[in-house]
Amino acid sequence: MLTSLRIHNFAIIGELEIFFSEGLTVVTGETGAGKSIIMGALGLVLGDRATPDLIRTGEDEAMVEAIFDIRSQDALQAKLCEEDMGAGEDLVIKRVMTRSGRNRVMINGHPATLGMLSQYGEFLLNICGQREHQVFLNPERHLDILDHFALLMPQRQDYNQVYEDCLRLQEKYAELEARLKKRDERLDFLSFQLDEIDEAGFAQGEEESLLAEKQMLANIQKLKNHSDAAYECLYGKEGAALELIRLAQTEIQAINGIDRQFSLSYQNVETLYFQLEEMAFTLRDYGRVLVDDPARLAVIEERLELLQKLKRKHGGTIDAILKKREEIFCEREELSQLSENLEEIRTLLEARRCDLLVLAKNLSLARQKASLEMAALVEGELRTLKMNSVAFQVQCVRNEDDTSFGPKGQDQVEFYLSTNMGESLKPMVKIASGGELSRIILAIKRIMMKTDPVGTMIFDEVDSGVGGRTAEVIGEKLRELAAMHQVLCITHLPQIARFGDHHFSIAKEVRDERTHVRLNVLSPEERVEEIARMLGGDNFREVSREWLKKDTK
Repeated sequence: MLTSLRIHNFAIIGELEIFFSEGLTVVTGETGAGKSIIMGALGLVLGDRATPDLIRTGEDEAMVEAIFDIRSQDALQAKLCEEDMGAGEDLVIKRVMTRSGRNRVMINGHPATLGMLSQYGEFLLNICGQREHQVFLNPERHLDILDHFALLMPQRQDYNQVYEDCLRLQEKYAELEARLKKRDERLDFLSFQLDEIDEAGFAQGEEESLLAEKQMLANIQKLKNHSDAAYECLYGKEGAALELIRLAQTEIQAINGIDRQFSLSYQNVETLYFQLEEMAFTLRDYGRVLVDDPARLAVIEERLELLQKLKRKHGGTIDAILKKREEIFCEREELSQLSENLEEIRTLLEARRCDLLVLAKNLSLARQKASLEMAALVEGELRTLKMNSVAFQVQCVRNEDDTSFGPKGQDQVEFYLSTNMGESLKPMVKIASGGELSRIILAIKRIMMKTDPVGTMIFDEVDSGVGGRTAEVIGEKLRELAAMHQVLCITHLPQIARFGDHHFSIAKEVRDERTHVRLNVLSPEERVEEIARMLGGDNFREVSREWLKKDTK
């Protein structure tokens, strides 16, 4: 149920806050007083497009905020919980529009999208105006209306799940079939790639090893010169380090013989001597094994070139090449089993198609039965709305072609209508006038009021093209509808306005050289004045007073 609506700097409304109650609320006012602006604000709550021209002149941003009591809407609360949107007793929707075009949508304080507003709006508001007229004039929506009436949406969802399964299996089957046609060519290509990688036989870490060996072979002479020079310094030439250390060792031994307290011993130097001697021999041996090997260098360069070629093809590293090799191997194995996989998919697809056919037939049978029931109920409602000669039909035709499955079944549904005795039934979209369509919509809302999940119904222009006793009957129907849903009705007819449990009057006024919209919650006495105005003036004041004395509860 809608509990409040706050509008800030929207169109010609500077600041307006409206509080709503259960039952039937009527909204009246002169043409152009601002009723359509309130409808536009509610449309934004449902996800309508927001543009900068909706912002009040001279202001930088506009805001619309609606609060709903959702304590009785378990399905909506579950959806909010599932999407982490802060479910509770109230649902707060806020939209902010700026002249820069940076608009914001908030649900319970969480950032949201227009798509989410549309989804939640199905539980919250149903605006029956020009928007709803377009829905009812679109034959593609008639099937949805019938399914909602017949409570077939869960059954249709079961069907749709199988339908989506079939689509996925069909896509997979077509993909495998296309791959099967090119399998031999693909297998040849994969085998070539696999052989190329396997013949190269690269291992992890091999590139670093090859680069190191290449650097060594390219600098053989330098390495030999450095090792020979180091050996000579340590051992080979006259006056080498080891020779000098041996002399130093003799001198230290002489010191130890004289001064027993001297800290440096003969053995310390002995150890150092043997370590340096070992280093010298290592350098000598290293230099002897260094041999210039142009052939080995050429092999390494050729292998590195092959590695670069494979890296360019398969990802830039040896790890990537090895990973690609695994992928190629798996794809080749998969292609080898393609025929078996294709047969498996075909079997699954045939089984799901059989399930789909059963579900489609069951849906069609349920729709055929519901179409007769719905037509009879709508006709009955329309006759109470002074359409005595009306004939209404829900034409439900099933296309039994096995290729005719759609996301909603195999049925085509369209509303047919005849408003004059003796005239044949024709598609409603071609013959219904504005006044007739308003009453048809109201009749359908009436028969669906127990099954429609929406909390609040808003009727705008429901009185289009009607008057007199017909308008009074519409008012009675709206009051009955308000027993099951919160109902808001914007009307120009006093016959309808008198049935309201609550009455708002909207008017424009000029303050400080600016136009403002004022909303008044009318008392019983003020309702008399407003209905008198709607009737045409003070001469009808007493008639209005008598109407309001009637028991409208």
